[in-house]
Amino acid sequence: MSTTNERRQEYRALFKQNVEKRLVVDKIVRIIVFACVIIAIIPLGSILVEVFKNGIAAISYEFLTATPGAIGSGEGGIGPAIQGTLIIIGLSSLIGVPIGVMSGIYLSEYGDNKLARTIRFFNDVFMEFPSIVLGIFAFLVIVLILGHFSVWAGAFALSLIMFPIVARTTEESLKMVPITYREAGTALGLKKWVITFRIVVSAAKNGMITGILLSVSRIGGETAPLIMTILGSSQFFSSMDVPMDALPLRIWRLSLLPYDSAQLQGWGSALVLIFIILGINLTVRYFFANKKRKNGLFGQLIKKGGKTKN
Repeated sequence: MSTTNERRQEYRALFKQNVEKRLVVDKIVRIIVFACVIIAIIPLGSILVEVFKNGIAAISYEFLTATPGAIGSGEGGIGPAIQGTLIIIGLSSLIGVPIGVMSGIYLSEYGDNKLARTIRFFNDVFMEFPSIVLGIFAFLVIVLILGHFSVWAGAFALSLIMFPIVARTTEESLKMVPITYREAGTALGLKKWVITFRIVVSAAKNGMITGILLSVSRIGGETAPLIMTILGSSQFFSSMDVPMDALPLRIWRLSLLPYDSAQLQGWGSALVLIFIILGINLTVRYFFANKKRKNGLFGQLIKKGGKTKN
């Protein structure tokens, strides 16, 4: 009997020691993770503070709506650049997002073959391409053939940057959906494409949206491809086949000028670009959050209740 009690006490001591060791390791890992988060936030916060501090003085109604003034005068604004940024992001998204999403779906759901492995390899390589190379490629295949700079060329160049990011994040998001979702759809007798688009894609929607917003943020600040494709302009948008201005181009041009007023406008342009990207992210998140709440259980009960009363 005494031997059994001694063994129990020994097991309890070992268990307690193991638990204490695990708790210590857990605290150490928590501290390391928290420190890494702080280290990552400090540079980001300093950049945002610096841009806000130097650019807020330039913000005014005229600055946001007027065309650029004479060089060094400190007059005018960035209205055409804001308009061009919104147009180029929207058009690039219309081209790059569908291609990226469909590619990611194929690689995740139908990609257990040699072709998919090859596509996946080149997609990963494509993500690492310098943006200036893609800008030169768009210049060669569109600008030189058409004989002029155009919005189409800029959208094409940015979509080349966009769709590999969307494809990779879509593939990884779909792979995170449990296999039981697909098995349940198969058990119900649903076709493969119905299971993919109605069940799997719906479950992975949040991750896919994150990838799309990440790609939008990436192309929102690209300058090199736009230099080779849309060139820049001081006028508002008039046609898809003429040069157009954009905030990255405007910031780059203002940063090259030696005037204090130009530097101030450059900081202001950078602040506006940050607000545009932030606004796009918040708007999309808010829209899908509201849609998810409306389509949730409570929303369905309300709809059913309304139908019953009618």
